[in-house]
Amino acid sequence: MKNALERIFGKKISGVRVVPLVLKIITIFMIFLLLSNFASNFINLMLNRGELIKLMNQLLVKELKELYTFCVNQHEIYFFNQDLEGSIKAIKENASLPLKGEKSLAFGVFPDGDILFSSSKTIEMDSFQDMEALEEMQEAYEGGSPEGSILFKHNGDEFFGIYKFNPEWGVFLVRAEELNEFYQESWNIFKNISIIIIIVTLLCAGIGIFLIRYILRFVNVITSNIMAMQEKQSIELIDLSKAPNDDITFLGMSFNALSSTISNLMNIFIKFVAEDVAQRAYKERIIRLEGNPKELTILFSDIKGFTFMTETLGTDIINLLNMHYERAIRHVQDNGGIVGSIIGDALLVVFGTMDGFRKNKSYMAVRTAYQIQEVAASLRMQMNKRKEEIVKQRGGLTAEEEKIYRAVLIEVGVGLDGGEVFYGNIGSTRRMTNTVIGDNVNSAARLEGLTRIYKVPVICSEYVKAEIEKDYDDYHFLEIDMVQVKGKTEGKKVFWPIKRENMDRELQKDIELFAEGLNNYYRGRWAEANSRFKNCALPIAEVFRERTRTTSAPKGWTGIWTMKTK
Repeated sequence: MKNALERIFGKKISGVRVVPLVLKIITIFMIFLLLSNFASNFINLMLNRGELIKLMNQLLVKELKELYTFCVNQHEIYFFNQDLEGSIKAIKENASLPLKGEKSLAFGVFPDGDILFSSSKTIEMDSFQDMEALEEMQEAYEGGSPEGSILFKHNGDEFFGIYKFNPEWGVFLVRAEELNEFYQESWNIFKNISIIIIIVTLLCAGIGIFLIRYILRFVNVITSNIMAMQEKQSIELIDLSKAPNDDITFLGMSFNALSSTISNLMNIFIKFVAEDVAQRAYKERIIRLEGNPKELTILFSDIKGFTFMTETLGTDIINLLNMHYERAIRHVQDNGGIVGSIIGDALLVVFGTMDGFRKNKSYMAVRTAYQIQEVAASLRMQMNKRKEEIVKQRGGLTAEEEKIYRAVLIEVGVGLDGGEVFYGNIGSTRRMTNTVIGDNVNSAARLEGLTRIYKVPVICSEYVKAEIEKDYDDYHFLEIDMVQVKGKTEGKKVFWPIKRENMDRELQKDIELFAEGLNNYYRGRWAEANSRFKNCALPIAEVFRERTRTTSAPKGWTGIWTMKTK
């Protein structure tokens, strides 16, 4: 029912009803059509009434002449037999013969208002009530006009009549018809015609609605699409493939052209700003200098050996970076991440800012970290394949080619941390940027730096580990150290997230050996720790073998390793 009413009367958008164009056209058309037909019918009624009055006048004159003659005859009869009552009775009976209407009236009235006789089906006339009309007849008679037409009122009804003075009886003979009764038939005709007009108009309106809706069908297509876009807060192209060649289609094509322009601008806009900022700007129509504390997960990735790569490749480094970022950023966006900034070889990504994104942000961050590693591995594989082709063709690489080959073998480190940070827009009303600020942002960058020291691809904080383990069991978090980075006064546990699907028996054994060695390392039993690290094949164990070469821990050992560089 609601949908049917909305189709007829339109739907509400932001509290305002959008009335369909077809309804407006048909309503105006019906109003003017009804006014035109009713006006024509009424004018016709008035003109016909004039003719009816003329016809009635002729009939009344004829009947009055007959009544006049009969009255003259009855007066002669009365003169001989002196039977006044009989003569009056005969006059009444004769006068009643032509009376058709319920209020048709024939009577004789003396100049003083007394009634000689009256004939009617429903009216009893004891006296003539309209003295003004009587005076008018008297004045006309005295002026030499004994007959004429007259309008008078009796018992609240208005009558039209013909009169003639009868000198024998000394009365004005009047033959009259009540106007409303006389006009009743014409009113009935008017009502019947009006009903027919309404029915025909409604029928035409129904046909008109169908025809106009068909002609203007693409108005509904255009407005429906625009309303849907407004509700979804999105902009799309309208399908006009079957639209006729008219100005409405041109309007739709103009909208599509505008839509394409806006979409292109939005795509360009999104490429230069964070996606959540672009969406908020599109919905709110404004970007403000504001920010709020949010609990987010931060991913920081950096390309190792970038200085050597830049020196070797020169400006071609841009092409290499674009190849890497083209795939890496695609994974970031697929996992709900927002690129905070790209600074040369470094990529800062934020997880947890997108409205409506309900997945575990730390889990998606770790997943993205390994996908970035896969992108780098894929590029290295392509370069190795290309090297093999060249070696197969030429037998080897030149020294310069070998240097370039080593330069394009991208290796990436990824650090992950999370917690409460400031996320928002800073700058001025003329130039602003979206940013994330907080210790956890700096910590993610420090953790990325540790991947070079500990020779693992990804390092995360305890915050990331705890959040993932609430919902998922896809990763084993190997504790690798308790580190106090430069600029901090407290130690912080760091972890290497390892995909459980990649953990075979040999890797599991190495993980257990490393965990045992790390436990002894924390307790200061470095000799025992060193023996475990020597038997561990993990690259990370090499770092601890080097640290525990001495058989005893330093004096005042707390288990925290202090980093001297960033």
